[in-house]
Amino acid sequence: MALPTDFDESPVRAPLAQHLAFLYPDSDPEQLADEVIAIFDQFQPQGPLPLHQLWSQEDSLLITYGDSIVDNGSAPLDTLHQFLNEYLKDSISSVHVLPFCPFSSDDGFAVIDYTKVNPKLGDWSEISEIAGNYRLMADIVINHVSSESEWFKNYREGVEPGATYFMEANAGDDLSAVVRPRASSLLRPTETSRGLKHVWCTFSHDQIDLDFRNPQVLMEFLRIIRLYLQHGVSIFRLDAVGFLWKEPGTSCIHLPQTHEVVRLIRTITDYFAPGTLLITETNVPNHENLTYFGNRNEAHVIYNFSLAPLLVHALLTGKSEYLKRWMMTMPPAPVGCTYLNFTASHDGIGMRPAEGLLSDEEQLQLVETVRRFGGRVSTRRTADGGERVYELNVSLFDALRGTVDGEDPWQVERFLCSQTVMMGLEGIPAFYIHSLLATPNDQDGVAATNHNRSINRHKWDWSDLQQRLSDKGSVHHRVFEELSRRIQLRRRMAPFHPNATQFTLQLSEPYFAFWRQSTDRSQSVFCVHNLTDAVQELKLSDLNLILMDSWYDAISGTRLDDQNAVLNVAPYQCLWITNR
Repeated sequence: MALPTDFDESPVRAPLAQHLAFLYPDSDPEQLADEVIAIFDQFQPQGPLPLHQLWSQEDSLLITYGDSIVDNGSAPLDTLHQFLNEYLKDSISSVHVLPFCPFSSDDGFAVIDYTKVNPKLGDWSEISEIAGNYRLMADIVINHVSSESEWFKNYREGVEPGATYFMEANAGDDLSAVVRPRASSLLRPTETSRGLKHVWCTFSHDQIDLDFRNPQVLMEFLRIIRLYLQHGVSIFRLDAVGFLWKEPGTSCIHLPQTHEVVRLIRTITDYFAPGTLLITETNVPNHENLTYFGNRNEAHVIYNFSLAPLLVHALLTGKSEYLKRWMMTMPPAPVGCTYLNFTASHDGIGMRPAEGLLSDEEQLQLVETVRRFGGRVSTRRTADGGERVYELNVSLFDALRGTVDGEDPWQVERFLCSQTVMMGLEGIPAFYIHSLLATPNDQDGVAATNHNRSINRHKWDWSDLQQRLSDKGSVHHRVFEELSRRIQLRRRMAPFHPNATQFTLQLSEPYFAFWRQSTDRSQSVFCVHNLTDAVQELKLSDLNLILMDSWYDAISGTRLDDQNAVLNVAPYQCLWITNR
């Protein structure tokens, strides 16, 4: 392909060359920069998007598989779009459709072909239609591909593209420090045209790690990003990106080259597709996760991974101590960045982000309680050859079936409290579809697949779901309607802007509370949550409400004219006390 004559004048060429020189010191960075620019030659740079246009309090995100709702005779992506338009158009602004490509395992995360939509879900037209009505987030499963992919077939046969795309290990490599999220063996013996090789598998032997030390692997993924942009994707989730770059003798996680790849992708999207957001999926301890903001030049958004285990622990024990301590140490997101707050996902409740925040005894109590409520546990291999709990596999609705003392009648209230806490925090709230729908543990799914994660990946029949959501006596109707109402309340309240000021309130142990103030300082919200199954007293004077303002609870609509009053706060009740 002939390169346009204005490549030398492109203002993005120099920063691209800097990124590429760091990653590939033995290659010509100028030539590689020209290759990158050629990939995006159809995109017209428009300048950076103003920060105030990146997100607002009106934003919230739905996480779903393309076939979480199925209807015989219809493409699941069409059914999903119908569900969004009928039930969520007034509350949800963005949709994360989990991997929608053909795959061989891990419910989509072992991608066979990134350029195609799984025909069992639909095609690119359905993806583009959803993107036309909602901000669409898609996964770039960047660390590995399926063993059934064309690239890996070519690797075994010794032909390109693919022959040099995969990470191999040699007999003398020191792999003792490698950090992994699985207990399976790291290396997979593979017969190739060049003899027996041992390929790297961070996750499973069906998910073969790519070798980004080859610049052509990077170019392949930039072409995939271009394709997704052309179909309307505007948020990219870089899956398992922390493991991307490997060097034997190191931990092979969060290496400097990995951060440089994220910075390079950020440079590209900021220049060629301003307004596109990058979110890094790094399910690791909190201090490691925060590094992916970089110097405001890596991810726009990072997952608030520690929230889920700490919040579940708080609601199961009735103790706010650990949740409060964590929140007080969390830095405000840098300008132009924010957090994605979530309490449930397709992967379950990650426990690595709780390391250093919950003691081993508290973690064990959490694990055993969730097990009593039907949950499962997945482990990971540690550097010393042992195993630790990696994640809790459970429907969040069922994880909150009771407390450490056993089941009780407060499941719905406790669950609504969990989601309301998430909605109030600094950042953008993300709702897993099975949380919105109060889906219980899918034990039949686990039995059918023999995979723990299937417990929280139920597939709803569309007509059955419609019936349950319309049945005012069903728990699904009750949860969905109240969550939708609270999301819509939140959208109208400026203190819930993702970057509005936040301070932790020092109320008594049963409460988890914080204060949010709008960016123009005209409105405040005191978010107060009773974490216990008992009625608690709340002295309004403890909140230091400004006397000149009129205050009310936005959730209940109750006016609070006497600022010296003592409120009786019901079990798991949430208050949004605001002055407007």
